[in-house]
Amino acid sequence: MVYTTRFAPSPTGYLHVGGARTALFCWLQAQKEQGRFVLRIEDTDRQRSTDEAVEAILDGMQWLGLDADEAPVFQTDRFERYAEVVRQLVDGGHAYPCYCSAEELESMREAQRNRGEKPKYDGRCLHRQSPPSDVPVAIRFRSPTTGNTRFTDLIRGELMVDNSEIDDLIIQ
Repeated sequence: MVYTTRFAPSPTGYLHVGGARTALFCWLQAQKEQGRFVLRIEDTDRQRSTDEAVEAILDGMQWLGLDADEAPVFQTDRFERYAEVVRQLVDGGHAYPCYCSAEELESMREAQRNRGEKPKYDGRCLHRQSPPSDVPVAIRFRSPTTGNTRFTDLIRGELMVDNSEIDDLIIQ
């Protein structure tokens, strides 16, 4: 198995110092493991992504000497594959469609803040029977709500997260 790391900047502006730091760590880890370093351009935010920002990222990576081991991978080139995986996740019960409008989500967050709670998605679409037809669909992972999730991070070691603190992540 070939060890692969990736740096995945969003082309909505210049490469900043935090992104450069992350890229350096990923590049160094790939070098240490004699693996591959991949530059994955997160260009799915079509409203804010620009060709100029992509060029700025590529120029910044070149200036830093952080050469990827292959041509940059653009997320928008993989939409067909993502749609296939989303269908598999939904069909397998691991994800579900969310039809909340931006206004509905903001209203939910505001109500939670007013109650002194941490704003997070409340799962209202998990069992929604009649979705509105005029709202774009998002897909959310079906996250466990009780217990803990444990995993090993190569940098920070063994970690544990209380599942009640995890939002249902949006994947589309």
